[in-house]
Amino acid sequence: MQKERMLSKYSCNMRKALVVGGCNGIGLSLTVLLAQREDVEKVYVVDKASFPNTYMTSKIEYHQFDLTQEDYSIFYQFDDIDALVITAGFGRLALFQDVEESLITTYFKVNTISVLRIIKHFYDKMLGSQDFYTCVMVSIAGFMSSPFFSVYGATKAALKIFVESVNVELEKAGSNNRVLNVSPGSIKGTSFNNGQTDLSVLEELGKTILLEMEKKSDLYIPQYDTIYKEVLQRYHEDFRKEGGHSYDYKLNSGRIKTK
Repeated sequence: MQKERMLSKYSCNMRKALVVGGCNGIGLSLTVLLAQREDVEKVYVVDKASFPNTYMTSKIEYHQFDLTQEDYSIFYQFDDIDALVITAGFGRLALFQDVEESLITTYFKVNTISVLRIIKHFYDKMLGSQDFYTCVMVSIAGFMSSPFFSVYGATKAALKIFVESVNVELEKAGSNNRVLNVSPGSIKGTSFNNGQTDLSVLEELGKTILLEMEKKSDLYIPQYDTIYKEVLQRYHEDFRKEGGHSYDYKLNSGRIKTK
């Protein structure tokens, strides 16, 4: 209840939102949470996947689009939004030697370049005097070496630096708007890495992300105090040793498919 009361404090200016990647996982959770709110009039969803009929309401408007396409003119029709949420992205645990060369380009197109292009489209709104809320799913893998996630981590590291740089530019331009970098580790209840979406598991995280976005925070790392503060400290003290620890952890997690 306390978190919901805090959320309502920041939600007065949000009316129309665009969720890119809103058909599954945390993107679907955020779409449903936004659509449930009385102050939100419309939630546009852009995704390559189909939107599940179970969660469709009159407030949700779905558009199918593949982020690897070159023509991004689809985003011109959403110029009435005041909130932008980008959760699209993918990653698969694999050694770099097992990643097909053609997939490298796809990784960067979906995880990194698409985000830059979409934010570029709405950047005038971010620079403006009106409230504009932006949230991007990055990853804790963007903060450190991540064996078995080498290409995925590289796409997220680039995204992390981009968000940090743009936030400085927004501040120096006199804008109060910020891009929220949400950088989780493994999230239960998502379809990432062939899992199944479970909105009941994702609800609390989704509410916290919206709260941080509406506070115009620039960084939110779930489980920071309990897990990732120590992990990041170890990494900065000895990145080689922590990289080896990450390798062994993933290998022993049961998530790696051995041949």
